[in-house]
Amino acid sequence: MIGAMMIRTEKFNRDRPESGAGPAGFSPRGASSQLVDPYLRPITYLRVSVTDRCDLRCVYCMNEEMSFLPKRDLLTLEELDRLCSAFVRRGTTKLRLTGGEPLVRRDVMRLFRSLSRHLESGALKELTLTTNGTLLTRHANELADCGVRRVNVSLDTLDPVRFRRITRWGDLAKVLDGIEAARVAGLAVKINAVALKGENEHELVDLMRWAHDQGHSLTLIEVMPLGELSTMRSDQYLPLSLVRARLSNEFTLEDLDHSSGGPARYVRVKETGGLLGFITPLTHNFCESCNRVRVTCTGTLYMCLGQEDAADLRAALRASPEDELLDQAITEAISRKPKGHDFVIERRRTEPAVARHMSVTGG
Repeated sequence: MIGAMMIRTEKFNRDRPESGAGPAGFSPRGASSQLVDPYLRPITYLRVSVTDRCDLRCVYCMNEEMSFLPKRDLLTLEELDRLCSAFVRRGTTKLRLTGGEPLVRRDVMRLFRSLSRHLESGALKELTLTTNGTLLTRHANELADCGVRRVNVSLDTLDPVRFRRITRWGDLAKVLDGIEAARVAGLAVKINAVALKGENEHELVDLMRWAHDQGHSLTLIEVMPLGELSTMRSDQYLPLSLVRARLSNEFTLEDLDHSSGGPARYVRVKETGGLLGFITPLTHNFCESCNRVRVTCTGTLYMCLGQEDAADLRAALRASPEDELLDQAITEAISRKPKGHDFVIERRRTEPAVARHMSVTGG
């Protein structure tokens, strides 16, 4: 029965151990409640997309004309709560709600409110949010009341004209107001910026100075080859190794052991005193310590952002009001978590590494 619930793809990572031949001590059925993958990496970080919809159309994320999922395909808020709680029970200590844009989901604050009980119990160490900031002004105070202590805000430029060009119809002032509302509400803000060749690459220094002056950290991200776009990813891709080299000519970058639980590697910028992170899926693979899995708004569990192998948790959720089938589906899926992704961007390869858009999987 559980086998029928699984969505399997033909392509498995070539480094994956043969079935039943994982490292010593690994059991596909999991002898303990803690989720551990075949490479003995504990799975403690869950990113859940609550919607594939977004009120922006960033050029590196999706096309301007998008077909979104019908409401009937989405997990209800109650199902999302139950799914997240199952992972918390199995050792997840950090939970991030994403999208699309999560704050466009109707009544999403009810989900935050319900999940906050895991913070109060101590089972969950952190409940966070990734957002484009357009609706933060409305929700910042309630997020803080729910126990959210920090948010990631996507912001690639401080130039209103460039911002509209990158997002296709976004209003920079609305995002900046949302970031300020988050600060006033007591939320720590991490700015996420995708480095885009020929677009914002010469503004990254100013963006870093602004973020650090405001008391925010900044994380730079390489373009990821997810989903078909009308533009070439090779035309957008800016290696962060090059960005770091440029920054090193002007600033003192001190490597840190600091971690926010995700894939970013951080430095302290001596001249500003602020944190600067680099997420480098292409120039420096970050898979060796991966503790993360992602669930889409339809209940599809992706064990790796850069692989298509997935498990249908929605079927398990809806097959029984009890969690036994859900637990079995999760355990079986984690037993297939690959060693790493196969991301590559090159001009002669026009198709993306993964067909689904980032807005489907969640950031």
